[in-house]
Amino acid sequence: MKAEIIAVGTEILLGQIVNTNAQYLSQELAAIGIDVYFQTVVGDNEKRLQEAIRLAQSRADVLVFSGGIGPTQDDLTKDAIAGLLGRELRTDRPAMDKITEFFADRGIEMTDNNKRQALVIEGSTPLPNSTGLAVGVAISDGDHHYIVLPGPPSELKPMFEHEAKPWLLHQVLTDEMPIYSRILKFAGIGESALEDKLLDLIDAQTDPTIAPYAKEGEVAIRLSTKAKDIQEANGRLTVLETQIQSRLAEHMYASEDVPIEETVVKMMADLGLTVSAAESCTGGMVMQSLTTVPGSASMLMGGIVCYSNEMKEKLLNVPHDYLEGADAPGAVSREVAEVLAEQVRMITDSDFGLSVTGVAGPGYSERKPVGLVYIGIAERGGKTEVFELRIKGNRDTIRKRSTKTLLYRLWRRLVQAEKQD
Repeated sequence: MKAEIIAVGTEILLGQIVNTNAQYLSQELAAIGIDVYFQTVVGDNEKRLQEAIRLAQSRADVLVFSGGIGPTQDDLTKDAIAGLLGRELRTDRPAMDKITEFFADRGIEMTDNNKRQALVIEGSTPLPNSTGLAVGVAISDGDHHYIVLPGPPSELKPMFEHEAKPWLLHQVLTDEMPIYSRILKFAGIGESALEDKLLDLIDAQTDPTIAPYAKEGEVAIRLSTKAKDIQEANGRLTVLETQIQSRLAEHMYASEDVPIEETVVKMMADLGLTVSAAESCTGGMVMQSLTTVPGSASMLMGGIVCYSNEMKEKLLNVPHDYLEGADAPGAVSREVAEVLAEQVRMITDSDFGLSVTGVAGPGYSERKPVGLVYIGIAERGGKTEVFELRIKGNRDTIRKRSTKTLLYRLWRRLVQAEKQD
Protein backbone atom coordinates (compact mmCIF):
# COMPACT_ATOMS: atom_id res chain seq x y z
CA MET A 1 0.00 0.00 0.00
CA LYS A 2 1.57 3.30 -1.17
CA ALA A 3 0.60 6.79 -0.09
CA GLU A 4 1.14 10.35 -1.20
CA ILE A 5 0.73 13.35 1.09
CA ILE A 6 -0.61 16.49 -0.55
CA ALA A 7 -0.30 19.68 1.49
CA VAL A 8 -2.59 22.43 0.23
CA GLY A 9 -1.83 26.09 0.89
CA THR A 10 -0.10 28.97 -0.85
CA GLU A 11 1.40 29.99 2.51
CA ILE A 12 3.41 26.74 2.53
CA LEU A 13 4.73 27.37 -0.98
CA LEU A 14 5.79 30.89 0.03
CA GLY A 15 7.63 29.58 3.08
CA GLN A 16 5.41 31.49 5.48
CA ILE A 17 4.74 28.33 7.49
CA VAL A 18 6.67 25.07 7.85
CA ASN A 19 4.94 21.87 6.72
CA THR A 20 5.33 19.86 9.92
CA ASN A 21 2.20 17.87 9.06
CA ALA A 22 4.07 15.90 6.40
CA GLN A 23 6.61 14.62 8.93
CA TYR A 24 3.88 13.58 11.36
CA LEU A 25 1.74 11.89 8.71
CA SER A 26 4.70 10.03 7.18
CA GLN A 27 5.62 8.56 10.55
CA GLU A 28 2.05 7.63 11.42
CA LEU A 29 1.29 6.04 8.05
CA ALA A 30 4.51 4.04 8.14
CA ALA A 31 3.54 2.76 11.59
CA ILE A 32 0.39 1.11 10.16
CA GLY A 33 2.12 -0.31 7.12
CA ILE A 34 1.47 2.37 4.50
CA ASP A 35 4.64 3.62 2.82
CA VAL A 36 4.81 7.28 1.81
CA TYR A 37 6.62 7.50 -1.53
CA PHE A 38 5.82 11.13 -2.41
CA GLN A 39 5.03 14.43 -0.70
CA THR A 40 3.51 17.28 -2.71
CA VAL A 41 2.80 20.92 -1.88
CA VAL A 42 0.30 22.83 -4.02
CA GLY A 43 -1.16 26.30 -3.71
CA ASP A 44 -4.79 27.37 -3.33
CA ASN A 45 -5.70 26.87 -6.99
CA GLU A 46 -8.32 24.28 -8.00
CA LYS A 47 -6.86 23.54 -11.42
CA ARG A 48 -3.32 22.96 -10.12
CA LEU A 49 -4.68 20.96 -7.19
CA GLN A 50 -6.57 18.66 -9.55
CA GLU A 51 -3.40 18.21 -11.62
CA ALA A 52 -1.58 17.19 -8.44
CA ILE A 53 -4.37 14.74 -7.58
CA ARG A 54 -4.27 13.11 -11.05
CA LEU A 55 -0.52 12.64 -10.73
CA ALA A 56 -0.91 11.17 -7.23
CA GLN A 57 -3.59 8.78 -8.50
CA SER A 58 -1.07 7.39 -10.99
CA ARG A 59 1.45 6.44 -8.30
CA ALA A 60 -0.31 5.99 -4.96
CA ASP A 61 -3.17 4.00 -3.44
CA VAL A 62 -3.85 6.36 -0.54
CA LEU A 63 -3.96 10.15 -0.98
CA VAL A 64 -3.78 12.13 2.26
CA PHE A 65 -4.56 15.86 2.10
CA SER A 66 -3.82 18.52 4.71
CA GLY A 67 -5.32 21.99 4.52
CA GLY A 68 -7.73 23.79 2.24
CA ILE A 69 -10.95 22.90 4.08
CA GLY A 70 -11.60 26.17 5.91
CA PRO A 71 -14.37 28.73 5.35
CA THR A 72 -12.86 30.96 2.66
CA GLN A 73 -13.25 30.77 -1.11
CA ASP A 74 -9.65 29.63 -1.59
CA ASP A 75 -10.24 26.54 0.60
CA LEU A 76 -10.79 24.20 -2.33
CA THR A 77 -9.56 20.74 -1.38
CA LYS A 78 -12.98 19.09 -1.09
CA ASP A 79 -14.21 20.88 -4.23
CA ALA A 80 -11.24 19.63 -6.26
CA ILE A 81 -11.58 16.00 -5.13
CA ALA A 82 -15.36 15.96 -5.59
CA GLY A 83 -14.97 17.39 -9.10
CA LEU A 84 -12.50 14.69 -10.15
CA LEU A 85 -14.60 11.90 -8.66
CA GLY A 86 -17.82 13.22 -10.20
CA ARG A 87 -19.50 13.58 -6.82
CA GLU A 88 -21.49 16.33 -5.16
CA LEU A 89 -20.70 18.15 -1.94
CA ARG A 90 -23.32 17.97 0.78
CA THR A 91 -23.68 19.36 4.29
CA ASP A 92 -22.85 17.08 7.21
CA ARG A 93 -25.55 17.88 9.75
CA PRO A 94 -23.56 17.15 12.97
CA ALA A 95 -20.72 19.36 11.72
CA MET A 96 -23.16 22.13 10.80
CA ASP A 97 -24.81 21.94 14.22
CA LYS A 98 -21.41 22.27 15.89
CA ILE A 99 -20.56 25.36 13.82
CA THR A 100 -23.92 26.97 14.54
CA GLU A 101 -23.57 26.29 18.26
CA PHE A 102 -20.02 27.68 18.25
CA PHE A 103 -21.13 31.09 16.99
CA ALA A 104 -24.30 31.15 19.08
CA ASP A 105 -22.37 30.48 22.30
CA ARG A 106 -20.12 33.46 21.57
CA GLY A 107 -22.88 35.78 20.49
CA ILE A 108 -21.26 36.25 17.08
CA GLU A 109 -23.20 36.37 13.83
CA MET A 110 -22.20 33.48 11.59
CA THR A 111 -21.39 34.44 8.00
CA ASP A 112 -22.49 32.10 5.21
CA ASN A 113 -18.97 31.14 4.23
CA ASN A 114 -18.57 29.28 7.53
CA LYS A 115 -21.07 26.73 6.25
CA ARG A 116 -18.34 25.52 3.87
CA GLN A 117 -16.58 23.93 6.82
CA ALA A 118 -19.47 21.45 7.19
CA LEU A 119 -19.27 20.19 3.58
CA VAL A 120 -18.39 16.57 2.85
CA ILE A 121 -18.10 14.62 -0.40
CA GLU A 122 -21.09 12.53 -1.39
CA GLY A 123 -20.63 8.91 -0.27
CA SER A 124 -17.78 9.75 2.13
CA THR A 125 -17.31 9.13 5.83
CA PRO A 126 -17.21 12.45 7.73
CA LEU A 127 -14.26 12.80 10.12
CA PRO A 128 -15.36 14.87 13.14
CA ASN A 129 -13.04 17.68 14.21
CA SER A 130 -12.63 17.57 18.00
CA THR A 131 -10.46 20.70 18.20
CA GLY A 132 -11.81 22.85 15.34
CA LEU A 133 -14.80 23.42 13.08
CA ALA A 134 -13.91 22.04 9.63
CA VAL A 135 -15.06 18.44 9.20
CA GLY A 136 -12.67 16.02 7.50
CA VAL A 137 -13.44 13.39 4.87
CA ALA A 138 -12.53 9.75 4.19
CA ILE A 139 -13.67 8.12 0.96
CA SER A 140 -12.80 5.14 -1.23
CA ASP A 141 -13.32 5.32 -4.98
CA GLY A 142 -12.24 2.31 -7.00
CA ASP A 143 -8.66 1.41 -6.07
CA HIS A 144 -7.95 4.78 -4.47
CA HIS A 145 -8.60 6.03 -0.96
CA TYR A 146 -8.73 9.69 0.05
CA ILE A 147 -8.23 11.25 3.49
CA VAL A 148 -8.88 14.98 3.84
CA LEU A 149 -7.60 16.65 7.02
CA PRO A 150 -7.42 20.26 8.28
CA GLY A 151 -4.19 22.25 8.03
CA PRO A 152 -3.56 23.35 11.65
CA PRO A 153 -1.52 20.62 13.41
CA SER A 154 -3.64 21.02 16.54
CA GLU A 155 -6.64 19.87 14.48
CA LEU A 156 -4.92 17.48 12.08
CA LYS A 157 -3.19 15.28 14.64
CA PRO A 158 -6.22 14.37 16.78
CA MET A 159 -8.36 13.90 13.67
CA PHE A 160 -5.85 11.52 12.15
CA GLU A 161 -5.29 9.62 15.38
CA HIS A 162 -8.93 9.20 16.41
CA GLU A 163 -10.80 9.27 13.09
CA ALA A 164 -8.64 8.76 9.99
CA LYS A 165 -6.33 6.03 11.27
CA PRO A 166 -9.18 3.79 12.51
CA TRP A 167 -10.92 4.29 9.14
CA LEU A 168 -7.80 3.19 7.29
CA LEU A 169 -7.35 0.15 9.52
CA HIS A 170 -10.97 -0.97 9.21
CA GLN A 171 -11.74 0.04 5.62
CA VAL A 172 -8.44 -0.15 3.72
CA LEU A 173 -6.08 -2.49 5.55
CA THR A 174 -8.59 -5.24 6.35
CA ASP A 175 -6.53 -7.96 4.62
CA GLU A 176 -3.30 -6.87 6.24
CA MET A 177 -1.95 -8.17 9.52
CA PRO A 178 -1.88 -5.17 11.88
CA ILE A 179 1.40 -3.40 12.61
CA TYR A 180 2.36 -2.72 16.23
CA SER A 181 5.01 -0.18 17.16
CA ARG A 182 7.01 0.85 20.19
CA ILE A 183 9.08 4.03 20.60
CA LEU A 184 12.39 4.02 22.47
CA LYS A 185 13.83 7.40 23.48
CA PHE A 186 17.49 8.32 23.95
CA ALA A 187 19.43 11.39 25.09
CA GLY A 188 23.08 12.33 25.35
CA ILE A 189 23.88 10.65 22.02
CA GLY A 190 23.52 11.70 18.39
CA GLU A 191 21.61 9.83 15.72
CA SER A 192 24.73 8.70 13.85
CA ALA A 193 26.48 7.44 17.01
CA LEU A 194 23.34 5.60 18.08
CA GLU A 195 22.96 4.00 14.66
CA ASP A 196 26.61 2.89 14.76
CA LYS A 197 25.95 1.03 18.04
CA LEU A 198 23.04 -0.82 16.40
CA LEU A 199 24.37 -1.23 12.87
CA ASP A 200 24.37 -5.04 12.92
CA LEU A 201 20.78 -5.14 14.16
CA ILE A 202 19.68 -2.59 11.56
CA ASP A 203 21.45 -4.43 8.72
CA ALA A 204 19.91 -7.75 9.73
CA GLN A 205 16.39 -6.45 10.40
CA THR A 206 13.39 -8.17 8.86
CA ASP A 207 10.58 -8.19 11.40
CA PRO A 208 10.62 -6.33 13.76
CA THR A 209 12.04 -3.33 11.94
CA ILE A 210 14.19 -0.56 13.44
CA ALA A 211 13.78 3.06 12.33
CA PRO A 212 15.88 5.76 14.06
CA TYR A 213 15.05 9.45 13.78
CA ALA A 214 16.36 12.53 15.55
CA LYS A 215 14.66 15.37 17.36
CA GLU A 216 16.33 18.43 18.91
CA GLY A 217 18.63 17.06 21.60
CA GLU A 218 16.99 13.62 21.59
CA VAL A 219 16.90 10.53 19.38
CA ALA A 220 14.03 8.09 18.95
CA ILE A 221 13.82 4.57 17.56
CA ARG A 222 10.55 3.13 16.31
CA LEU A 223 10.33 -0.67 16.55
CA SER A 224 7.56 -2.15 14.39
CA THR A 225 6.25 -5.65 13.82
CA LYS A 226 3.33 -7.36 12.10
CA ALA A 227 1.48 -9.69 14.44
CA LYS A 228 -1.93 -11.28 14.88
CA ASP A 229 -2.42 -9.64 18.29
CA ILE A 230 -0.80 -7.34 20.84
CA GLN A 231 0.54 -10.22 22.94
CA GLU A 232 2.48 -11.67 20.03
CA ALA A 233 3.74 -8.21 19.07
CA ASN A 234 4.88 -7.37 22.61
CA GLY A 235 6.85 -10.59 22.78
CA ARG A 236 8.85 -9.73 19.66
CA LEU A 237 9.30 -6.06 20.48
CA THR A 238 10.47 -6.76 24.04
CA VAL A 239 13.20 -9.14 22.83
CA LEU A 240 14.56 -6.47 20.48
CA GLU A 241 14.17 -3.69 23.03
CA THR A 242 16.20 -5.70 25.55
CA GLN A 243 19.03 -6.09 23.03
CA ILE A 244 19.04 -2.35 22.31
CA GLN A 245 18.80 -1.37 25.97
CA SER A 246 21.77 -3.56 26.88
CA ARG A 247 23.93 -1.62 24.41
CA LEU A 248 22.64 1.85 25.20
CA ALA A 249 21.65 1.73 28.87
CA GLU A 250 23.40 5.05 29.58
CA HIS A 251 21.26 6.81 26.98
CA MET A 252 17.87 5.06 26.78
CA TYR A 253 15.55 6.87 29.15
CA ALA A 254 12.08 5.71 28.07
CA SER A 255 10.15 3.00 26.20
CA GLU A 256 7.52 5.45 25.03
CA ASP A 257 7.47 8.67 23.07
CA VAL A 258 8.01 11.19 25.86
CA PRO A 259 10.55 14.03 26.19
CA ILE A 260 13.30 13.62 28.74
CA GLU A 261 11.82 16.32 30.96
CA GLU A 262 8.73 14.15 31.48
CA THR A 263 10.87 11.22 32.58
CA VAL A 264 12.85 13.49 34.94
CA VAL A 265 9.70 14.91 36.54
CA LYS A 266 8.22 11.45 37.11
CA MET A 267 11.45 10.04 38.56
CA MET A 268 11.93 12.97 40.94
CA ALA A 269 8.32 12.83 42.07
CA ASP A 270 8.59 9.07 42.69
CA LEU A 271 11.84 9.53 44.62
CA GLY A 272 10.52 12.52 46.58
CA LEU A 273 13.32 14.77 45.31
CA THR A 274 13.30 18.46 44.38
CA VAL A 275 15.26 20.63 41.96
CA SER A 276 15.98 24.28 41.19
CA ALA A 277 17.89 26.00 38.41
CA ALA A 278 20.09 29.03 37.80
CA GLU A 279 20.12 29.89 34.10
CA SER A 280 22.07 32.39 32.08
CA CYS A 281 22.16 31.75 28.32
CA THR A 282 19.06 29.52 28.33
CA GLY A 283 16.99 32.29 29.87
CA GLY A 284 14.61 30.02 31.79
CA MET A 285 14.29 27.24 29.20
CA VAL A 286 15.20 24.53 31.70
CA MET A 287 12.45 25.60 34.08
CA GLN A 288 10.02 26.07 31.19
CA SER A 289 10.69 22.51 29.99
CA LEU A 290 10.00 21.09 33.42
CA THR A 291 6.85 23.14 34.04
CA THR A 292 5.25 21.91 30.80
CA VAL A 293 4.97 18.49 32.49
CA PRO A 294 1.91 17.92 34.71
CA GLY A 295 3.00 17.18 38.27
CA SER A 296 6.14 19.29 38.11
CA ALA A 297 4.91 21.41 41.04
CA SER A 298 5.87 18.57 43.38
CA MET A 299 9.53 18.61 42.38
CA LEU A 300 10.45 22.05 40.98
CA MET A 301 11.25 24.52 43.74
CA GLY A 302 11.96 27.46 41.44
CA GLY A 303 14.90 29.18 39.88
CA ILE A 304 16.69 32.34 38.84
CA VAL A 305 17.42 33.70 35.37
CA CYS A 306 20.76 35.38 36.03
CA TYR A 307 21.52 36.82 32.62
CA SER A 308 23.79 39.66 33.69
CA ASN A 309 26.96 39.47 35.76
CA GLU A 310 25.35 41.81 38.24
CA MET A 311 22.53 39.33 38.91
CA LYS A 312 24.97 36.43 39.17
CA GLU A 313 26.85 38.34 41.83
CA LYS A 314 23.92 39.86 43.74
CA LEU A 315 21.41 36.99 43.68
CA LEU A 316 23.66 33.94 43.54
CA ASN A 317 26.78 35.12 45.33
CA VAL A 318 29.19 34.49 42.49
CA PRO A 319 32.50 36.07 43.61
CA HIS A 320 33.29 39.30 41.80
CA ASP A 321 36.80 38.01 41.11
CA TYR A 322 35.27 35.18 39.06
CA LEU A 323 33.43 37.62 36.81
CA GLU A 324 35.68 40.66 36.37
CA GLY A 325 39.40 41.20 36.06
CA ALA A 326 42.29 40.23 33.82
CA ASP A 327 42.71 36.82 35.46
CA ALA A 328 39.00 36.13 36.04
CA PRO A 329 37.64 32.89 34.51
CA GLY A 330 34.58 34.88 33.43
CA ALA A 331 30.85 34.22 33.49
CA VAL A 332 31.21 31.42 30.93
CA SER A 333 33.40 29.08 32.95
CA ARG A 334 33.48 25.92 35.02
CA GLU A 335 33.97 27.95 38.17
CA VAL A 336 30.85 30.05 37.67
CA ALA A 337 28.71 27.07 36.65
CA GLU A 338 29.72 25.32 39.85
CA VAL A 339 28.88 28.29 42.08
CA LEU A 340 25.53 28.85 40.34
CA ALA A 341 24.44 25.23 40.83
CA GLU A 342 25.48 25.12 44.48
CA GLN A 343 24.03 28.50 45.39
CA VAL A 344 20.63 27.99 43.75
CA ARG A 345 20.37 24.63 45.51
CA MET A 346 21.10 26.20 48.90
CA ILE A 347 18.89 29.26 48.35
CA THR A 348 15.87 27.11 47.45
CA ASP A 349 16.78 24.24 49.81
CA SER A 350 16.32 21.74 46.98
CA ASP A 351 17.92 18.33 46.58
CA PHE A 352 19.49 19.25 43.23
CA GLY A 353 20.67 22.57 41.87
CA LEU A 354 21.17 23.00 38.12
CA SER A 355 23.11 25.67 36.28
CA VAL A 356 23.84 26.69 32.72
CA THR A 357 26.06 29.48 31.46
CA GLY A 358 27.41 29.89 27.95
CA VAL A 359 27.65 31.75 24.66
CA ALA A 360 24.50 31.31 22.57
CA GLY A 361 25.61 33.78 19.91
CA PRO A 362 25.52 35.08 17.34
CA GLY A 363 28.71 36.86 18.48
CA TYR A 364 31.54 36.01 20.85
CA SER A 365 31.24 36.80 24.55
CA GLU A 366 34.27 37.34 26.81
CA ARG A 367 36.30 36.40 23.73
CA LYS A 368 34.86 32.89 24.01
CA PRO A 369 33.36 31.08 21.02
CA VAL A 370 29.72 30.65 20.20
CA GLY A 371 28.50 27.27 21.42
CA LEU A 372 30.77 27.05 24.47
CA VAL A 373 28.47 26.15 27.38
CA TYR A 374 29.01 24.92 30.93
CA ILE A 375 26.28 23.05 32.79
CA GLY A 376 26.41 22.15 36.47
CA ILE A 377 24.61 19.80 38.84
CA ALA A 378 24.90 20.17 42.61
CA GLU A 379 23.39 17.56 44.93
CA ARG A 380 22.51 17.76 48.60
CA GLY A 381 25.17 15.75 50.40
CA GLY A 382 26.81 14.83 47.11
CA LYS A 383 29.38 16.10 44.68
CA THR A 384 28.96 18.91 42.19
CA GLU A 385 29.62 18.06 38.55
CA VAL A 386 30.31 20.53 35.75
CA PHE A 387 30.32 19.57 32.07
CA GLU A 388 31.75 21.53 29.16
CA LEU A 389 29.70 21.50 25.95
CA ARG A 390 30.74 22.54 22.45
CA ILE A 391 27.51 22.91 20.51
CA LYS A 392 27.23 23.67 16.82
CA GLY A 393 24.25 25.56 15.49
CA ASN A 394 22.33 28.80 15.78
CA ARG A 395 21.25 30.55 18.97
CA ASP A 396 18.02 28.58 19.33
CA THR A 397 19.78 25.24 18.76
CA ILE A 398 22.46 26.02 21.35
CA ARG A 399 19.87 26.94 23.97
CA LYS A 400 17.72 23.86 23.30
CA ARG A 401 20.61 21.41 23.26
CA SER A 402 22.07 22.91 26.43
CA THR A 403 18.72 22.38 28.13
CA LYS A 404 18.31 18.82 26.90
CA THR A 405 21.88 17.89 27.83
CA LEU A 406 21.49 19.28 31.33
CA LEU A 407 18.27 17.30 31.81
CA TYR A 408 20.02 14.19 30.46
CA ARG A 409 22.83 14.62 32.99
CA LEU A 410 20.27 15.07 35.75
CA TRP A 411 18.52 11.88 34.60
CA ARG A 412 21.81 10.00 34.90
CA ARG A 413 22.18 11.20 38.50
CA LEU A 414 18.60 10.14 39.25
CA VAL A 415 19.25 6.66 37.88
CA GLN A 416 22.14 6.40 40.33
CA ALA A 417 19.89 7.63 43.14
CA GLU A 418 17.27 4.97 42.27
CA LYS A 419 19.89 2.24 42.49
CA GLN A 420 21.00 3.45 45.91
CA ASP A 421 17.44 3.85 47.23
